[in-house]
Amino acid sequence: MEEIKRAPAAAAPAIAMPAQALPRTKWEEELLQVESRLTADPESLELRFRRGYLLSELGRFEEARSDYVKVLERESHHRGSLNNLGSVLVAMGKRSAAQIAYRAAVLRHPGDPLSRVNFGNFLLEESVALEIQGRAREALRFRREAREQYEQALRADENYEKAHEGLSYVLRELGEEEQAAWHRRQAFRKRYLMPLVYRGEQAPLPVLLFLSPYGGNVKLMKFLDDRVFQITVVLPEYYDFNTPLPPHRLVINSIGDAEVSPGALRAAQSVLALTTAPVINSPAAVLATGRSENAARAARLPGVVTPVTATVPRALLATADAATVLAEGGFTFPLLLRAPGFHTGMNFVRVEDVAELPSALAELPGDELIVMQYLDARGAGGKSRKYRVMTIAGRLYPVHLAVSSHWKIHYFTAEMADSPEYRAEDAAFLEDMPGVLGAKAMEALTAIQAMLGLDYGGIDFGLSREGEILLFEANATMVVNPPEPDERWNYRRPAYEQIEAAIQNMLRSRMAGR
Repeated sequence: MEEIKRAPAAAAPAIAMPAQALPRTKWEEELLQVESRLTADPESLELRFRRGYLLSELGRFEEARSDYVKVLERESHHRGSLNNLGSVLVAMGKRSAAQIAYRAAVLRHPGDPLSRVNFGNFLLEESVALEIQGRAREALRFRREAREQYEQALRADENYEKAHEGLSYVLRELGEEEQAAWHRRQAFRKRYLMPLVYRGEQAPLPVLLFLSPYGGNVKLMKFLDDRVFQITVVLPEYYDFNTPLPPHRLVINSIGDAEVSPGALRAAQSVLALTTAPVINSPAAVLATGRSENAARAARLPGVVTPVTATVPRALLATADAATVLAEGGFTFPLLLRAPGFHTGMNFVRVEDVAELPSALAELPGDELIVMQYLDARGAGGKSRKYRVMTIAGRLYPVHLAVSSHWKIHYFTAEMADSPEYRAEDAAFLEDMPGVLGAKAMEALTAIQAMLGLDYGGIDFGLSREGEILLFEANATMVVNPPEPDERWNYRRPAYEQIEAAIQNMLRSRMAGR
């Protein structure tokens, strides 16, 4: 009775599904039975392993870890325990230990495709984190190692869909889009409807969750409690229109990036023609939120300053006439270059003058690049400040204020952790957003919110000296992360909990037709 937990699918799609769906009460009932049998047969590795699996499904990770370790103490090569221990350690935030477990599974079972894929998924997740931290060389090394794991899995089983899935992600990150597209087709041509586990005890609330395997998905899964919602993932790009949609009361479109997945959004519009259920985040509204489109639309709003923005073929920027091309487009140096479809600062650089263009182009993937005029968001002390506000069901909610010495600002790399002064500034923003931003900025944010037309979205911005909104980005892909378990961040919890409650209220009210 070997149940092996797969590591989450790496990168944005995150659509790997458990193989078995049982209500929570069934897990608990079986756990009682297994524990009774263990009392009579405490040396049974099969029962010990099954107990660990059930405990992990119930979220009791510390106890599950203990059971997997006990199995491994007696059978160090136990395939299921090595893999599941890695999964449990990831859930506990112990990623270094998880890496050891996954690597041991591969070393002990080199021909096992699932062990290879689990380790590959872990490595790809690590590469994303390293890229965010600016450790590009290490990130590339992890991506290449992830690729090797997926390729080894396919050598063992050429039809292993999870390996094709992982390889499609990593090849896209490595800029090999043609090969990535081929592996995507192998991974998802038969997997366009995927039910998730439901663990509730009451009648579930059935929803469809639209995702794209290409990426650009909104991270809403964490707000969908599997004890309340019965979720079926739909991949519109691969959907077979001869297949009826499963029963549902709500459609949540989590395809959120107009630059990454325009094809998926158009396919989602076609699938929506098959249902009359209410929809969270209309694909049509999301399609209008590309950076260039947003800059053009928001430029007409009072109190909003938008950067000159254009999508330009790489070839034009690589010519001797690049400076002339940019000047004719209204750009002056310094300017910003970014590859479409990447977030959290990945593939995003500042170019001080035309002499830096060749080295900047060498860093960025893709045949087209987004060129943006740099907006100076420096304020008190010469520090740059970036605000994030969420728009949820027509209301604005503050998320954070990040203060940094660097032009590229992200909360997790800003100077907040070491500065009580900056945390106090952040707290003031969370407690009194209108008082901190001022009337002009609040009116501008309300106008941007109306322009977006999203049920769930976010706005990243700075403030000019005149109190105007310096619009950096506005779309559906904004992430809302809970504060880390550190007393320094306790002041951020009420704001996060307010956003979490707003999302839950939106989902329930839409299901009720309100």
